[in-house]
Amino acid sequence: MNHNPQSSEVKVDDDAALSDFLASLMDYTPTIPDELVEHYLAKSGFQCPDVRLTRLVAVATQKFVAEVAGDALQHCKARQATIPKDKRDKQQKDKRLVLTMEDLSKALREYGVNLRHQEYFADSPSTGMDPASRDE
Repeated sequence: MNHNPQSSEVKVDDDAALSDFLASLMDYTPTIPDELVEHYLAKSGFQCPDVRLTRLVAVATQKFVAEVAGDALQHCKARQATIPKDKRDKQQKDKRLVLTMEDLSKALREYGVNLRHQEYFADSPSTGMDPASRDE
């Protein structure tokens, strides 16, 4: 059995750091509301009365969303860099970047989330039209 005094000190330090972190979650107001996190946790079958755990999930979710958004921004910038120069000059007057489903899909794919949107198929040309205008 290994009785290394340094390993027990590290464990105590880790426990103290974890306790401090969990205590700090009580004072933290996450971007994602507790009620929303609790709803999705309950929907997945998980219930815990400890608000610290709910906030921990909210912080992890916020971090994930921020990383995906940052990666999607990089994909957007890379996509715009491949636009031919004459079209890019016109777009540079308007400095806004537009997040596309393609950018988001590429970013999510890096995290193992495959996002595909369903193609829209109509049964007939009049599908989706106002019933009054179909009688032509």
